[in-house]
Amino acid sequence: MAIRPTASRKAYPDVPLFRYEYTDLSLAEVQRRLTAPALAGPQSLAPHDNLAGTTLRFRSEDGPELDFIFSPEMRVEVGGTETGYGAQTLEHVTLVSVLLPREPRGYALAWDRHSNRATLFELWYGDGPAPRAREVNRAVWHGHVEGDAAPEGEPHHPTLRCEGRALSWTEDTGNRTLEYYCSVTYTHWVELDRLSDNRGYSAPADYIFLTEDLYLFARVEAEFSGMLHLYVMDANRLQSVGLRMGFNGLDELEYYMFRGTGEWLGQNARFEALGDFSATPLAMPDGAKGERRIYRPLETMDKMTPEEVDAVIAAGNVHVFDRDSPMAGNGTEKSAAMAGKTFVIDYDDGPRMEYRVTGPETLEWRMDGRGGFTEARYNAWEVMPGAFIFGHLIEGARNHDCHIVVADFDAGLATNFHGFLNTPYFANEAGCETLFGKLVGEGIPDPGTRRHERTRDLLGRAFTWEYSPGLNSMHLYSTPNTTSWIIPTPSGHFATEWSGSGDFVKIRDQLYFARWQEEACNGTLGTILINMRTMHDAGIGYHMGAERGLSMSNVGAPARHAGKIDVDRFFGPDAWERDA
Repeated sequence: MAIRPTASRKAYPDVPLFRYEYTDLSLAEVQRRLTAPALAGPQSLAPHDNLAGTTLRFRSEDGPELDFIFSPEMRVEVGGTETGYGAQTLEHVTLVSVLLPREPRGYALAWDRHSNRATLFELWYGDGPAPRAREVNRAVWHGHVEGDAAPEGEPHHPTLRCEGRALSWTEDTGNRTLEYYCSVTYTHWVELDRLSDNRGYSAPADYIFLTEDLYLFARVEAEFSGMLHLYVMDANRLQSVGLRMGFNGLDELEYYMFRGTGEWLGQNARFEALGDFSATPLAMPDGAKGERRIYRPLETMDKMTPEEVDAVIAAGNVHVFDRDSPMAGNGTEKSAAMAGKTFVIDYDDGPRMEYRVTGPETLEWRMDGRGGFTEARYNAWEVMPGAFIFGHLIEGARNHDCHIVVADFDAGLATNFHGFLNTPYFANEAGCETLFGKLVGEGIPDPGTRRHERTRDLLGRAFTWEYSPGLNSMHLYSTPNTTSWIIPTPSGHFATEWSGSGDFVKIRDQLYFARWQEEACNGTLGTILINMRTMHDAGIGYHMGAERGLSMSNVGAPARHAGKIDVDRFFGPDAWERDA
C-alpha cells in the first residue's frame, strides 16, 4: 500500500495508520524473523501454564486433526515438529500459542477444560488470502479435545452476542485499548498508549461463543500492520488472556501473551430481527481457506495526479447539485428561504466571503473584496428554523475548493467545512479544514467574540442513517476526531467497516455539524447537519473521481439513535487540536 509522503519509521506510527507505508516484507523475510521467536515461545509477564506431560488431541469435523504433545521446559511437539509454546488460563479455558520454526505457520488453541470443547485458530503468513506476506491469515476450526467422552451439545460457534458492546482493556503490559464491538464481523479499536493521535481504526474480527461467560475474540489489522490480536474474555469478571502476534511499523516481530483487565463502557443497539441469532451474515461458502469479506478500499479507489484532476475538470466533468444522489433518497426538501439574502461571513482564520443569494439555487460570492462577484450554483436546507446548511464550489481555486457552510442567522454565527483537493497523498482525495466565523448583514445579530465550538456531545454516539431503500449505514463517533461507518446487511446485521478523520461542531442544542473523510478509501468528504430533535439530517458530499468527475451532491437520511458509549474521560483536552 504505497502512500506518499513517507512517514518517519516507528513501531507505532505517529501518522494515521492509513498514511504509513508498511514494508512489503517477502515471505522469506517473514520466515527468517519468525524462526528464533518460534523456538523460544511467546513472551509473557505472567508465568505460563506448564503443560508438560499433557497431550491435547484436537479433532473437528471439517478441519485439521492435530496432536499437541507437551514436554518439560515449555516445549511442544506438533505434527512432528518441536517448538516453544505459551499457555495462559482464564477460569476453565486455557489459551495455547504455538509458532512452528521451519514454516511461517502457527496455532492458537482455546481449550475448555470442563467440557473439552475447543476452537483452533490456524495462523499462517503468505499464500493468501491476504494480499501481503506480512498480514496474518487465519482459519477458524471448532471441535473438541479427545477425552474420556466426547462433549455433548453444540461446539463453540460464531456469535453476535458481543455486537454493540464497548469495553476498555488494560493489559499487564500497561497498554490500554478501547474496543468497540460494533459489528458482527468487524471491530473498531482505539490505542490509547501505542498510538498518540486519538484515532480509531477498523479491522475484521472473529467473535466466538465459548460459554455464557466466556468469549474468544480476534482482530487482524488488515490494510495496516497485519498484526493479530486475540484474547479469551470473561464478560462478567471483565478479565482476559490473550496473544499478540505480528510485525509492527519497524518490522519487528511482536509475539507475546498477556493478561488484561476490562471496564464496561456501554452497549449500542442491534438491528437484526428479534429471534435472529445468526452470526455469519457475510459467509463465503466457496471461498479459499481462511477467506472472508474484508474491506480493502484502497484497492478500488481512483488514485489521480493533480494533472489528471485538472484535465477532468477542464473537460467540464463537474456536477454541482445537478443529479440525484442515492445518499438522499430519504432526504428533506431543499430550502429556497435564503433567496434574496445579502450577507458577509468573516472567518477568524480564513477569508471574508460576501454573498448575494440571487435565487433558490444560485448565488454570487466574492472573496476578500477582490474583483467582481462570481456566480455559483448552490443548494440549501433549513434544518432548524433560521439554521441552514449550504454549499458551493470556489470556481478558479487552484485546489478546486468547496465551501460547505452552516449559517445560523438567528445567532449570527457560521462554520465552514472547507474542502479541497490536491492533498499530499492523492490529488482526488478530499482534504478539509474547519473555519469558524460570524455572519454580518442587515438584521443579523452581532455575536461579538462568540463562535460555534467543537463539541464532545457526539463522542461515543452511534446513529443509523437510512439514505435510500437498501442504502443504509451506521456512524460511530468513536474519538474526538474519528468517524467510523459500518455497513449493514439486508438482514440488519452490521458488517464491514472503515474509518476516517472526523470533526464535530455544536450549532445549537441538539443541532450538530459533523464531517467525515473517506481517506485511503474513495476520497469523499461527507458533511451532515444533524437535528436530534427531528432525528433527521441534511448534508453535502464532495467527491472527485476519474469517471464521475468533480461533484457536490446532497446527503440526507432519517436517523435512529443507536446509543452512546461513555468514553469522554479517555481523551485529554487537546484531543481536537491534534488533528484540527
